[in-house]
Amino acid sequence: MDHLPLVSVITIVYNGEKHLRQTIESVLGQTYSSIEYIIIDGGSTDGSIAIIREYSDKLAYWISEKDKGISDAFNKGIQKANGEIVGLINSDDWYERDAMEKMVKAIVGFDVAYGQLRLWKGNKQEVIFNGDHQYIDYEMTLNHPTVFVKRDCYLKFGLFDLGYKYAMDYDLLLRFKMQGCRFVHVGAVLANMRWEGLSDQNWVEACKEVRKIKDKYLPEKKLFHRLYFFKQVVAIRLGKFLQKIGFQRLVRFYRSRFSRVPKIYE
Repeated sequence: MDHLPLVSVITIVYNGEKHLRQTIESVLGQTYSSIEYIIIDGGSTDGSIAIIREYSDKLAYWISEKDKGISDAFNKGIQKANGEIVGLINSDDWYERDAMEKMVKAIVGFDVAYGQLRLWKGNKQEVIFNGDHQYIDYEMTLNHPTVFVKRDCYLKFGLFDLGYKYAMDYDLLLRFKMQGCRFVHVGAVLANMRWEGLSDQNWVEACKEVRKIKDKYLPEKKLFHRLYFFKQVVAIRLGKFLQKIGFQRLVRFYRSRFSRVPKIYE
């Protein structure tokens, strides 16, 4: 490429020493060279700060101080970013080695790029989540660790809303779509995530926030949003119950064939 746009990558962390090093190495080990790396620590009391200091000479900026939650930490990082493109990767997630290279090629002419996400249970690869922004009016169909946004979108349409605890990324991306931002899908795995994420542990609250967000941007569909919420909760509960009693294959078959965005089991 004649021009290598600067990509700002932001990691937020709070007491994340267990996996932080893997996250950092995945950013610094990219095949793409034009990257500035920013780490926002929320005042960790474990070994996270010591790990960050080991890499301080390779970071564009880092800070450790108390914040008002995930959205606040993301916003601090974005406000420090100088890149044309901004990516967010949490301290227990990690990138594929060529993620930036593939994303930068794909985002030309677009505002938001996103790809596939590989989910892990423990040390075992379990499923690849595809993404599809066409269905984001219904639910969160993009995989947040794989999402990269032109910084201009943040400047024009705002940062993360501190009012959301679990679905702040959904609010942001639905807002961008409603404002006419152009999305492009990268047909490759860009990032990896562990199942034990915050929204996975508190999925009912996350679903409630998603419904409120849809009501905010699409108020004419409030009744549909309520019905969809109940459908989604029932479906998730049923899936968890079937897996608990040993019907994992049935759940996988349904999710790989009939989900709005089909999953690929490995």
